[in-house]
Amino acid sequence: MAIAADTQLRALAPASEVYTRQGEAHPLGASVQESGVNFSLYSKDATRVLLHLFEDADATCPSHTFELNPLRHKRGHYWFIFVCNIGHGQIYGFQVDGPWLPEKGLRFDKDKILIDPYSQAICFGNNYRRERAIGPGGNMDACMKSMVVDQLGFDWQGVPVPSHSLTETIIYEMHVGGFTKHPNSGVAADKRGTFAGVIEKIPYLKALGVTAVELLPVQQFDVSDAPDGHPNYWGYSPINFFSVHAGYSMDNDPLSAINEFKTMVRELHKADIEVILDVVFNHTAEGDENGPTFCFKGLQNGAYYLVDKKNGQYRNYSGCGNTCNANHSVFRRMIIDALHFWVTEMRVDGFRFDLASVLARDSRGQPMKEPPLLWSIDSDPILCGTKIIAEAWDAAGLYQVGSFIGDRWNEWNGKFRDDVRAFWRGDNGYVSRFASRVLGSPDIYCGRQHSPHRSVNFICAHDGFTLNDLVSYSEKHNWANGENNQDGDNHNLSSNYGVEGPTELPEVETMRHRQCKNMLATLYLSLGMPMLNMGDEVRRTQQGNNNAYCQDNEISWFDWSLVDKHQDLLRFVTLLGQIRRAEPTLDWNMHRSLSSVVENVNIRWHGVEPNKPDWSEHSHSLALTVYHPITQDELYVVCNAYWDPLAFTLPDRDSSEWHVVINTAKQSPDDIYPINQAPRYPHRTILASGRSMIVMIAKSVQQDEKYD
Repeated sequence: MAIAADTQLRALAPASEVYTRQGEAHPLGASVQESGVNFSLYSKDATRVLLHLFEDADATCPSHTFELNPLRHKRGHYWFIFVCNIGHGQIYGFQVDGPWLPEKGLRFDKDKILIDPYSQAICFGNNYRRERAIGPGGNMDACMKSMVVDQLGFDWQGVPVPSHSLTETIIYEMHVGGFTKHPNSGVAADKRGTFAGVIEKIPYLKALGVTAVELLPVQQFDVSDAPDGHPNYWGYSPINFFSVHAGYSMDNDPLSAINEFKTMVRELHKADIEVILDVVFNHTAEGDENGPTFCFKGLQNGAYYLVDKKNGQYRNYSGCGNTCNANHSVFRRMIIDALHFWVTEMRVDGFRFDLASVLARDSRGQPMKEPPLLWSIDSDPILCGTKIIAEAWDAAGLYQVGSFIGDRWNEWNGKFRDDVRAFWRGDNGYVSRFASRVLGSPDIYCGRQHSPHRSVNFICAHDGFTLNDLVSYSEKHNWANGENNQDGDNHNLSSNYGVEGPTELPEVETMRHRQCKNMLATLYLSLGMPMLNMGDEVRRTQQGNNNAYCQDNEISWFDWSLVDKHQDLLRFVTLLGQIRRAEPTLDWNMHRSLSSVVENVNIRWHGVEPNKPDWSEHSHSLALTVYHPITQDELYVVCNAYWDPLAFTLPDRDSSEWHVVINTAKQSPDDIYPINQAPRYPHRTILASGRSMIVMIAKSVQQDEKYD
């Protein structure tokens, strides 16, 4: 469809009701004022801009159309207009004309309806079709649209924002929809899979002991950006960086989603739980040269994407078809504006940046030594109280774990995940690596004097096997994704311990359960910031699927029947959290470097005999003692990844005795005790079963109860 003829106003209502004024370039987006709405957007090379107003999301033609006169409605590279007598909830979109020169990075398409990059709400009519935004021709009858939002009026009820130190933080990575979508969630049908559903499960999160939830993407994404017949479930397909995903509201409504999200944040804050958002600034849902034109492509392609100046093709460091030009001044400002919006307006407490190493690349795709965007985030005063976490790699091989820029950034530690998995599986050559991971990865972080919480430790995350599947499958089983099992990572460091998938063999099931406890205990007791994957505390399974990005079904959903089935493991994880949070060292090490902490806890390494560690290639066991820098209590930890039992001689104590806090080989409730209830162990040696972990403490206060 061609752009409409030059008219200042096409009205289905009398012209006196809706009319325009010149407007202002600032602020960007649609801003509600007393008499109307100011619209402003950036486009350096546009030759013509139309603003359309629509009656509703399903409208196939506008109620009003305004053409922006460049002499009156443009200043520099900004187009703007003020429309009187409209306000909150007004639906709108743009058509933008300009050069079609893909080889030079210009992809203006005068026929496509574009959303506003600064939209705070996006609506999808029943007639929305992703494919209609691809190729030639108009899509006004099948497009997504922007909505005007006035954020005033939400009642935060004076709830204070939690402020957990990094050292006391325990993160729970979860999917908003999958957390309560299962029919057995106990949540009312209309609330399942929504922000409101999460609210009903806050008591569970509180009892679990997590201090923060890290939500998979909640910025508006395109559910249809997935293989035919599948939905985009995870949400790593952003359309816009300011709007809340409407599909997570009870009414599937973009305006309702805003209030529901704010309510969820408020109620989580009441429970002293922080909210961290997984944000995707490395690519968008517009894909590659063959993808749709929703917004950025049709406004100023080269300002938003990395484009090869030789042929105009997209550089793909994200693995998703395009890569955002994050250090372009326009895109960089938009990212900072978006982060400010989520912190000040939506009151979130932090961000995890997906494929954050992409954000260190310049306009040619080369890694920068001093990337301005990352330093801007690191030093921003509005963001200074937030937690900022980098997935410090990208899809093109740039791996920056330990070398990521900045003073405040925390990093997903993929080496912790891999080395802990390999050690407990019994691989050769991992004892020394495992020792480093337990101590906060000093081989990675001590060189730059990083803090002891720089490392975000995790065993499993949304991407990959769940903990249950890590010990139940030797290979991925992604057939349901429709990609011939070719998708997903092949390097999983997993084992099925004798049978692939579910089994009723007690010896296999016992080993799997013990391995879950071994890795969970390692996660919680290591230096660094632990992150628990949704459902791993009750052995949630994805049936061997390690890339369930398009599985919005029981493969991905939290099965709440597991809470009863694996009550013992849930108790184990809950007590791990209590033990970690009760540790006085947390406050002591908050402002110290990792190297300082390691130097002050007087670490001694042991093997089956004290002070005789076995660092050899074929060693599979290790023990250590650390002294508490405040209380001078001593902790003794045995990690036996060998398949047979080993007898460990305990280090001598002059005036106090050992008490057993954890023994993963024992059945509940003898597998873990609160520290003040840990039974005394009177013997000189202790037998560590094959593939088990024992934690003991020598306390100044004696107890009479003995450990058998």
